[in-house]
Amino acid sequence: MLECPWTHENTTVAVLGHVGLTPQAISVIGGFRAQGRTATRARSILDEALRLQDAGAFAIVLECIPANVAAAITDALEIPTIGIGAGGDTSGQVLVFHDLLGMLSHPHHEEFVPKFCKKYASVGIQINDGLAQFKKEVEGGVFPGKDYSPYLMSEEEEAKFDDVISEHAEKTRSKLDASDSKLGTADESDQLSLYGNNK
Repeated sequence: MLECPWTHENTTVAVLGHVGLTPQAISVIGGFRAQGRTATRARSILDEALRLQDAGAFAIVLECIPANVAAAITDALEIPTIGIGAGGDTSGQVLVFHDLLGMLSHPHHEEFVPKFCKKYASVGIQINDGLAQFKKEVEGGVFPGKDYSPYLMSEEEEAKFDDVISEHAEKTRSKLDASDSKLGTADESDQLSLYGNNK
């Protein structure tokens, strides 16, 4: 029986179990491949699910396993199962929302959408179009414009601020003029001895 490492004294952390294809362990199971397709492996996944239940998991995700195996596991457990690529007889269903909404529209991504994932929308196309339009308007000076620059100062405060800016600019010019007078007007090449002589 599995120990329950997520409980300590009077503190309990709710844990969702996960069997079948576990993406975090793809290097061990040989990549993104369906699991439980032999009777021996299917029984092993069932036993694993039962051990997770006994250890205290509140529910278990069944990923990429045959529908009949998922149904048998669901019938054998007292806790709910959540299926992803595991048929329709689990207690509930889940999909990665990026996939089901078609958020990634690049052709390269289409090659790697799981076979079990139904795409309910293609919002990635709208996302790309929106980003392209935003880029175009920023580069063209259209956005934000006055319509999307809503925060204004009163005329009185704007005049005061203009005076502050003018005063700051005048002080900056005075400092620059003072620096110029200290440096003099001689050409830098006349002031420096580039070849080690003082002539």
